[in-house]
Amino acid sequence: MRIAHCQFESWCGEFDHNLRRFEEGLKKAEEERAAVVSFPECFLTGYPDNEPEARRGAFAVDSEKMGRVLDVTSRCEPLAIVGFNESRGSDLYNTALVAHRGHLLGVYSKCAAYMPFHKQGRSFPVFEHQGVKFGVLICADGGYIEPARILALKGARIIFAPHFNAITPSGLLSHFAKVRSDHTARATENSVHFIRGNNVVLDPGKSGMTRHPESVGYGDSYIMDPGGEIVVRSRRHEEDFIFADVNTAKGPDRAWGLSKSAWSHREFHALLAEAAEAAIPEAAG
Repeated sequence: MRIAHCQFESWCGEFDHNLRRFEEGLKKAEEERAAVVSFPECFLTGYPDNEPEARRGAFAVDSEKMGRVLDVTSRCEPLAIVGFNESRGSDLYNTALVAHRGHLLGVYSKCAAYMPFHKQGRSFPVFEHQGVKFGVLICADGGYIEPARILALKGARIIFAPHFNAITPSGLLSHFAKVRSDHTARATENSVHFIRGNNVVLDPGKSGMTRHPESVGYGDSYIMDPGGEIVVRSRRHEEDFIFADVNTAKGPDRAWGLSKSAWSHREFHALLAEAAEAAIPEAAG
């Protein structure tokens, strides 16, 4: 399967502009014969760091804006994964939609939402396209063991992880190293391809970052194989389009009949629960 990512810049609160860029990316993916293409976290709405602005740009899955997004996908062959601020009743979620040929196949909402005004998602759907199962995580979700493990146990062979990074200059190197380490672990322990689909910030005034306007969106998107090797990565500090042909026909590496993550859960989950009950006050309640 050929998979791709559009490392594009999103303009906060400018849906029409972002929708045009979304269509541009879908057409590029079609030209390159990609089956699936991802876009950054909250790409359609932008990712503001304050609640009023996030709510102004948010939209619901049954809204007119969603209809326009699906209309764009109806004109291109690749399946699309793209993020937005989602209104769901009075709640606000950081969500990625999965759509193909005008049909909304489902959504995933960030389970480790960074902004305090986002409600935490707790559903982990797995999708299938051209016979390949895949799941979606969003940015910080990939830093935790369980979300990726859940998707892999449900059969996902590819995990797409849309990101929006705007990092203060003093934290760039440590962020770069930590993210790479997290994703290498997620890929190898679950024997999955892991796609870090980041954004880039070219114009800080368009980024929605008001608390730290000096923050840097450096990119560094990549497609990582189940052995933790980066197959392809983007250029940094500029927009880019990356793609790779990944082979999911080979089954995951197994020890004692299971993936490392699955075997670890089976063998140690009761001991982990016991240790957590003693170490975490909330667990005891």
